Amino acid sequence: MASSEPTALEGLKVLDFSRVLAGPFATMLLADLGATVAKVERPAGGDDTRAWGPPYDDAGQATYFQAVNRNKTTSALDLSSPAGLAAARAAAAEADVLVENFRPGVMDRLGLGPTELCAANPRLVYCSITGFGAGAGAEMPGYDLLVQALGGLMSITGEPDGEPQKVGVALVDVLAGLFASVGILAALRHRETTGHGQRIEVDLLSSLLAALVNQGSAYTAGGVVPRRLGNRHPSIAPYELFPCSDRDLVLAVGNDRQFRALCTVLDLPDVPGDARFATNSDRVGNRELLQPVLGSRLRRQTAAEWVERLTRVGVPAGVVNDVAGAFALAESLGLDPVVRLPRADGSSIDLTRNPITLSRTPVRYRTAPPPLPEH
Repeated sequence: MASSEPTALEGLKVLDFSRVLAGPFATMLLADLGATVAKVERPAGGDDTRAWGPPYDDAGQATYFQAVNRNKTTSALDLSSPAGLAAARAAAAEADVLVENFRPGVMDRLGLGPTELCAANPRLVYCSITGFGAGAGAEMPGYDLLVQALGGLMSITGEPDGEPQKVGVALVDVLAGLFASVGILAALRHRETTGHGQRIEVDLLSSLLAALVNQGSAYTAGGVVPRRLGNRHPSIAPYELFPCSDRDLVLAVGNDRQFRALCTVLDLPDVPGDARFATNSDRVGNRELLQPVLGSRLRRQTAAEWVERLTRVGVPAGVVNDVAGAFALAESLGLDPVVRLPRADGSSIDLTRNPITLSRTPVRYRTAPPPLPEH
């Protein structure tokens, strides 16, 4: 989509050797912000996610690949050949940023490691994304499910008496991509003042541990090993799912004022004064007693009726949408969650909008994810 407006990363050249999710997600964010991103793929099949389907879009392309590769060009380089390596080194010499997520040591063995390329191009920002770091974990495969398991996320996801559960999207890869993009922008800011590029290393396990936030600090600062609570919150109550007469309702009551408003709507005037439920800490400690008190009232009406009444008095409440419902909600709120990108053959594809809104240098949607070159 052409526009005369400037972009935040206008003129920035990114060489993208990454594949699958974390790296491509990071480089797509840079591309959305105006960087020129040149993706490098292997000649036989390209990025692994080109074959990860179903589902496929109406052009027969895997929707997984489409999710994180818009606004890029691509080329197929055989890095096992002298010609392919020469082309890669020449591109790196002209690049501002290089992103790769091969196993540690692979790029060094190819002569494309940070020492060699940064010596040839001292302004290069070189970002490596690994599963478990470049040390003792270098040989461990960085698959999101494996990291969710080893990194503790599955141990706190799911019902208390059920099996550990993974999150329904490759969340660790997304988090690592976000951390990588922040690191790249910080390194570019440093380069502005010093003229020097630098090496960035992001690993999936550390990204997950950092993203555990309150659950992580419960362990590091409080000595508490968190456990699975289903849809409940370890430190807030009521903060969970309640059945209504037709479907489930989510309540996310974050303070005592909201709790009093909830009890007013539910016609439970004595509950806020009950010593067992007077403060959030009391409610957390007595959540098993509180749940049936609230649940018996909530079952009397539909979820939509409760949402309308509770929202009116400032109590966070909502139904559980499927993905289609979530997009419909965003559309109804004027958030424009979908963008349509043209393809070279005249067709188009609908993709999720970048959530960043910049008043002076807006996100730019230029091209659909590229097809793999035939040669």
